[in-house]
Amino acid sequence: MKLIAGVDIGNSTTEVCIGSVGEDGSFRFLSSASRITTGTKGTLPNVHGVKAALEEAMHRIGMPLEKLDLVRLNEAAPVIGDTAMETITETIITESSMIGHNPATPAGAGEAVGRLLFIQNIDKGRSNIPYILVASSEYSYEEVARKLNQYEQLDIRGLILQADEAVLVENRLNKKIPIVDEVRHIDKVPEYKMAAIEVALPGTSIRMLSNPYGIATLLKLDADETRAVTPIAKSLIGKRSAVVIRTPNGNIKENILPAGEIFFHGEQELRINIDHGADEIMDTLQDAGEIFDIDGQPDSNVGNMFSRIKTSMADVAEAENHAVRITDILAVDTLAPVEISGALAGETCMEKAVGIAAMVKTAHLPMQKIAEQLEKDLHTKAVVAGVEAVMASLGAMTTPGTRLPLAILDMGGGSTDAAVLEADGRVRTTHQAGAGELVTMLIQTELGLKSRTTAEQIKKYPLGKVESLFHLRLENGAMQFFTESIDPRYYGHVVLLAPGEMLKIEEDIPMERILEVRREAKRKVFVRNAVRALRQVAPEHELRNIPNVVLVGGSAEDFEIPEMLMQALAEYRIVCGRGNIRGTEGPRNAVATGLLLSYIGNSQEG
Repeated sequence: MKLIAGVDIGNSTTEVCIGSVGEDGSFRFLSSASRITTGTKGTLPNVHGVKAALEEAMHRIGMPLEKLDLVRLNEAAPVIGDTAMETITETIITESSMIGHNPATPAGAGEAVGRLLFIQNIDKGRSNIPYILVASSEYSYEEVARKLNQYEQLDIRGLILQADEAVLVENRLNKKIPIVDEVRHIDKVPEYKMAAIEVALPGTSIRMLSNPYGIATLLKLDADETRAVTPIAKSLIGKRSAVVIRTPNGNIKENILPAGEIFFHGEQELRINIDHGADEIMDTLQDAGEIFDIDGQPDSNVGNMFSRIKTSMADVAEAENHAVRITDILAVDTLAPVEISGALAGETCMEKAVGIAAMVKTAHLPMQKIAEQLEKDLHTKAVVAGVEAVMASLGAMTTPGTRLPLAILDMGGGSTDAAVLEADGRVRTTHQAGAGELVTMLIQTELGLKSRTTAEQIKKYPLGKVESLFHLRLENGAMQFFTESIDPRYYGHVVLLAPGEMLKIEEDIPMERILEVRREAKRKVFVRNAVRALRQVAPEHELRNIPNVVLVGGSAEDFEIPEMLMQALAEYRIVCGRGNIRGTEGPRNAVATGLLLSYIGNSQEG
């Protein structure tokens, strides 16, 4: 009896499948396992993940790793590194002209304009000048309130606090004024400069400071200055309170780093400015025909990005830069937070951007190096066998209820593969950039999340909001009640409903917004790429010529992507559903299973 292993190294996970071949040629599947891919797909660090997955699969059948007779690896595919997932937007570097802020607990209501005056200099104030008082955390709320009440003869119209004590101060004032607190970098506030503050009533948002013309009215700006403060106004839309300060230097200089042009080197040489948006970029990519390489305009955002991708890929693949080519991209429109120069509290405004996933190909075959290293480490023959999409198709055929002709969509972390197997054995395949990793990046970018892990979890799990200690509201509007109290730390927070536990989202983002961003990111990437890939392999490039599609790969396990694809493909009368590899594995393990199936009849490799 021979023990054969099929190994599928993916962008996110490495999957293996173990099978046995008897003396009489009979074949049997024995076990499978998966581990997180170590290193960038197609590079030598992958070996560690492969060995770990093989050890786990062999352990499940009670056999040592040394008993393996043959390891079959998926053929080298173009590689996508994380660095390829970028958002490109116009970068405007301005000298600070304004600063804004939005604390969670302001006090009072209304707007105020005046010169900034530090509380320690309150005795130097003049009665004919309107002031906005500034107090650092060195002053307690009692001291601040006492000073304000003591100097009632001054025209003090508003208050900026470093401490989180706005309500405590307001409760002790004889005359009510708008108060903004939690200004961490109060030392950067320039004294005697003009400032405007606004606090909205509970349940409403500010109106003047979220409008560039409102800021212009309050701070008496000219047309050029008003244009420059537009990002500030945009960043304050929907906020409960804000302060905008006119800084000393009135001259605003702009240094614009252009987003740049993409150059497609294919059957046709085409170029397009990234400002045209994702749809036109993808149309131009299609018009260029088969792509040899893609690069960007020098000294532009997109040019720098493509250069960075090629350099980093050349480093991990130990190749020269010119030996690295980008053979496909997926562009999607998104919004990216752009930090406002001079902001006191890290304010950002959302600007139109284009997210890009790039597929990178190196001149040599990296999988051969991996096979050689595995042979050396395991003392077992290792071969590179089979195109990924073809192997996935063979694996998908083990799904109960399938028959030829059959189309598969293999949706992984970095790429989307599609293949059509005809009844006569002909196979058409395509391998395209963009899948789960790009979705994660879009979620992280649009929600402004610090942690990529949080974005990954948002992609994977449904949402809920804990509205009491005994119930939560689910994202579909339903209520779920609990007999035991929910952890009080989750109260009032949006949570992710992972298997067996709740994961709290630390950022203060409404559940509806998270839901909208998550679904839209999946539609932009998975639905668009699925249609693009299937059209590429469909007979006569007509989707209606595909009767049924089996979804495989890690992203096919997602709780909503298959349903989205079913809806999108329904108009083409395509039957679409999750695969169930070997009737036991669900949509995973298709390529590894296909590698074993393709071995049957190729015994000369053994």
